[in-house]
Amino acid sequence: MMVMIRLPYVPGAVEWVYKQGDVKAKLAISDRNSSLVHIYDARAGSNEPIISREIHLGPVKVMRYNSAFDIVISGDEQGIIEYWSPATLQFPESEVHFRLKSDTNLFEIAKCKTTISAIEVQNSSIGVSPDGKQFSITSPDRRIRVFWFRTGKLRRVYDESLEVAQDLQRSDAPMYRLEAIDFGRRMAVEKEIEKTETAPQPNAVFDESSNFLIYATLLGIKMVNLHTNKVARILGKVESNDRFLRIALYQGDRSSKKVRKIPAAAANNSHVMLHATKGDLQRYMDGSPLRYSSIEFIVNILLGTYNYSDGSNDLYSRREPEEPEDATKGRDVFNEKPPADELLAVSDIGKAVTTSLPDNVILHTTMGDIHMRLYPEECPKTVENFTTHCRNGYYDNLIFHRVIKGFMIQTGDPLGDGTGGQSIWGREFEDEFHKSLRHDRPFTVSMANAGPNTNGSQFFITTVATPWLDNKHTVFGRVVKGMDVVQGIEKVKTDKADKPYQDVKILNVTVPKTFILPMFSFHIGSNLFSQQVKIIVLEHFHIARYIRLEHDWNQITFPSSSGHRLSSR
Repeated sequence: MMVMIRLPYVPGAVEWVYKQGDVKAKLAISDRNSSLVHIYDARAGSNEPIISREIHLGPVKVMRYNSAFDIVISGDEQGIIEYWSPATLQFPESEVHFRLKSDTNLFEIAKCKTTISAIEVQNSSIGVSPDGKQFSITSPDRRIRVFWFRTGKLRRVYDESLEVAQDLQRSDAPMYRLEAIDFGRRMAVEKEIEKTETAPQPNAVFDESSNFLIYATLLGIKMVNLHTNKVARILGKVESNDRFLRIALYQGDRSSKKVRKIPAAAANNSHVMLHATKGDLQRYMDGSPLRYSSIEFIVNILLGTYNYSDGSNDLYSRREPEEPEDATKGRDVFNEKPPADELLAVSDIGKAVTTSLPDNVILHTTMGDIHMRLYPEECPKTVENFTTHCRNGYYDNLIFHRVIKGFMIQTGDPLGDGTGGQSIWGREFEDEFHKSLRHDRPFTVSMANAGPNTNGSQFFITTVATPWLDNKHTVFGRVVKGMDVVQGIEKVKTDKADKPYQDVKILNVTVPKTFILPMFSFHIGSNLFSQQVKIIVLEHFHIARYIRLEHDWNQITFPSSSGHRLSSR
């Protein structure tokens, strides 16, 4: 920690306002309940400000320092923008090309009766000779405004309102189009964010060349070419569970003289970029291979469906995992202690539930029975969701709504059109990839989804090997009997939407029941093997085989599926 300053007021906006090499490390702090702005010297460690002054008529909401011109831009709660010098807290007449704000567009925010959520100066956060010629303002009206710094003139306005998003959804433009259910969910998240005063404020940042403006929307992270005024790329569109809010871009430190060794394989591959030239981002936009690697984006995001408790950082790159094993470890890196509710999920109670999950089911369809082996050890949450739905009759009378010959058959949607269904928890749940479970053979049972971590109730059975689905869909079972039934469903005639003309339904599903009974130690023939246990065996087993017991056992598990052995735990 550098210093601790005791303040006699509630702080509002805070910003460093000094250049590299300055003797004083000046820190600007606004008073949340007045229009005062105070400048402190953090190196001195004093609680007394160097200088204080009322710059706005009301409390300052946001400040951003432009190191190229040694000027601070600030905005108050009424949307009024001011320029001032951190040394004098006065208007810097010599550094700008206007004297009156009426000669600029700086009243644009107030005219639109909105406020300022965030201000970003071009390259203000990168210590690589920033020119500071532009700055961006994001507002609660969901518009991003780009200004020329020295003239205060408005350059661009980008409307990201919900009405515009709905128009784009109706336009069927491939870059912006989402599945109907996915779009509806994202719209609901946007409305929740609007209601929450403590939600992090979004921002819009410039790349080092000043050609691109990068900001987060409900679709993902948009990268807009300011010269052509067109969207060059959208990142994170497939992350349907995440709502990106704040963005920071790092393109390398050119001031460093340290020699960096680039692997030979990096000439044609994407690795972590250590240094980016101005042309690198343009090549990235065009989809051309970069000479060394990709540009990475550090993004402060909202995980899940509006889940602030798991606020984390995403690192975007064009690099795919070099080994399949890397992908199975997952993308999340946890560096904090999980909350109590998450620890409970992996407690002994949770493990006991996992060990009692069924490892097989039988789908009874209108074309025959399909016997499936499940993998509760490798993907317990997926198997729990699937088997609970089966027991509750969720899949009864559901149709195979999507059948593609030479690919797969899909079911599990109560709506019958591929847009419905939910998990037993009433929300989407995460993927469970395992290196031993791949789409490397036909008759693989896998979860359907709308992107990463969007599993619900729909699942499909492949009819060929589909390795391109690895690490995208959770494999949780295999068909062990009834392959001819799967092939028969695959061959039915379908319409242009791959829906069978004649419905093929799941009549019901048979799931084995598991009993865990406390027992005393015994040997074969012992009277301790009670009549009650014999009745359970007779009622729930078609075939029951005794096994030799040579140890003391606290409990015995009795699965009721035909042909399964009587097992001990």
